[in-house]
Amino acid sequence: MVASASAIMEALTDPRDIVNTETAQQRIDALRALLQRANAAYYQADAPILSDAEYDRLLRELQELEAAFPQFQSPDSPTQRVGAPPLTAFASTEYRLPMTSLDNVFSPSEFADWWSRLQKGLGAEEALSLSAEPKFDGLSLNLRYEGGVLVQAGTRGDGVHGEDVTANVRTIRNLPLRLQGAGWPELLEVRGEVVIPIAAFARLNQEREAEGEAPFANPRNAAAGSLRQLDSRITARRPLAFFPWGWGETSAPLGSSHLAILERLHGWGFPLLTELLRRVSSLAEAEQYYQEMLARRAHLAFEIDGLVFKIDDLSQRERLGFTARAPRWAIAHKFPAQEETTVVRDILASVGRTGVITPVAIVDPVAVGGVTISRASLHNLEEVRRKDVRIGDTVLIRRAGDVIPEVVQVLHERRPENAVEWQMPTQCPVCGSEVIRLGDEVAYRCSGGLFCPAQRVGAVLHFASRKAMDIRGLGEKLAQQLVDVGLLQKVSDLYHLSAEALANLERMGSRSAEKLQAEIEASRQTTLPRFLYALGIPQVGETTALALAEHFGSLEALMQADEETLTQVRDVGPVVAHAVVHFFAQPHNQEVIGELLAAGIHWPAPTPKTAGNLSGKQFVLTGTLQGWSRDEAKQEIERRGGRVVSAVSAKTDYLICGEKPGSKLNQAEKLGVPVLDEEAFARLLAG
Repeated sequence: MVASASAIMEALTDPRDIVNTETAQQRIDALRALLQRANAAYYQADAPILSDAEYDRLLRELQELEAAFPQFQSPDSPTQRVGAPPLTAFASTEYRLPMTSLDNVFSPSEFADWWSRLQKGLGAEEALSLSAEPKFDGLSLNLRYEGGVLVQAGTRGDGVHGEDVTANVRTIRNLPLRLQGAGWPELLEVRGEVVIPIAAFARLNQEREAEGEAPFANPRNAAAGSLRQLDSRITARRPLAFFPWGWGETSAPLGSSHLAILERLHGWGFPLLTELLRRVSSLAEAEQYYQEMLARRAHLAFEIDGLVFKIDDLSQRERLGFTARAPRWAIAHKFPAQEETTVVRDILASVGRTGVITPVAIVDPVAVGGVTISRASLHNLEEVRRKDVRIGDTVLIRRAGDVIPEVVQVLHERRPENAVEWQMPTQCPVCGSEVIRLGDEVAYRCSGGLFCPAQRVGAVLHFASRKAMDIRGLGEKLAQQLVDVGLLQKVSDLYHLSAEALANLERMGSRSAEKLQAEIEASRQTTLPRFLYALGIPQVGETTALALAEHFGSLEALMQADEETLTQVRDVGPVVAHAVVHFFAQPHNQEVIGELLAAGIHWPAPTPKTAGNLSGKQFVLTGTLQGWSRDEAKQEIERRGGRVVSAVSAKTDYLICGEKPGSKLNQAEKLGVPVLDEEAFARLLAG
């Protein structure tokens, strides 16, 4: 019976416990078993059980143990071979020149040690000239051309035997099926990496999710899975790209310089990211290139996990030769891992500024992308269920650039028996309000609104926004400061702030404090639609707030309305009706409304809407109007019974077109929607 990865991990002897040959052999055996299993999972199933960083650490440990205890060295150790045997689903290819892997370094000091070994091997008096290029995070491929025509394509496999994926490779659009130009040898093997651009990867996952399929964990897995499809028509639909980094068997020499040969390959039709290639002649230049590419990493079109440095002169390469698994004349200088393996210790419900509840995984601290991570986003309950993340699971977490760390996938083979499924709480963990989910929304929300401390800053900013209470000068930094110093524990506290307290805040001063207090005072006089919008009722935007105010005429009547009555209001369906009734039924929301009214907020009774000359008409606005702001034009239309929507459709009655219109004008012309300029719009309003 084959042991699971989890069982092997548990069986690993702690390196600190290696005190004799017996414990060393136990550790070596366990490491080999785990790494061989990881190789098969990574290269054959495209379903890793270890992160790249974890694999690198364990492989390095095995190398060090085998060096310390040479009696346990073995020709079938993962340290002596590359990858895993090819899948039996594909025919096998064989390489006369093996596809070797590269040794890795992870720090400037390790790179400097490798540089010293180069100088020692060649002689201190010889100048070093190296090629430097990105290390693509994809799937290695060998392309065989005979007479300039692609005849076979194979994966790396175990370095000597790979999988024949010729039919699938023919679908990759950026590699030549027939070599271009002239001067190529009769037999040419080109080696490189198959990758998927980051933007194309995002689109691919969106399409898979829309079709109910599981998204790929990362671009590398997507590329590998796409290349190993048994149906090449599926591969053809995947956005694969190929970039060369070397060559294998050839019937004639290609040249004497690595960079010059890459340029020849480019001339024969292979894509080459020449702007990312570099020649370096010193440690300082190599370090400068490393730091430059590390800074550019998050902005590149493709994922890279490090840089590859190679002796450029092929005659020098010959003198340096190979170890059992890698060339001495090349090295991969790895970047800090963007993916790491860790254990989920708990899952907490985090309440955001808008009330959306996000499950957050609390994980064993681990360094990812140069930052120690102890929390990772799980986005929403649907995502937790789709990825099947449980407390106790070993997971792969990812942090690319400045992106918030997220759980990429669960390593199910390492799941303990006592792993616990997470449930969305029924009450807000911050304020105790009911947690609700409206209609088909993915998000679960705290219904506490203005009452919930976790939503306080977000709720205040919405309350003070231009289309709500319009308190100018109350921005995010100030709102956060008011909350932090305890002056704003609930939204009604805005109307009890003294000029003295405001003036004592950082970067305020007496004049700014007086201006803000005047804005707050002026906001006491408002309108019912603005007040309803300011409350932040779920599903109620400014248009719905206006419709509710006009229909019911008073706040009291609206608060007493049932769902059936609410659905009689224009554009209010069952989901909105339920949200409104639920909001006003909560005691804490009633309390907040009472405090705001007691603070002096008031409004005139809404003017009942009468049928106007635009009654029932639907309008779309585009471009810049000279005589009205966008809001003013909208109000004029709505005062006359019309309705303003955001998108042009066959139901649109008029498109009001100002200067510099966008794509809405083209859409209106295609659909035959009447287009009015500003003058015609004014005549229509005059009726």
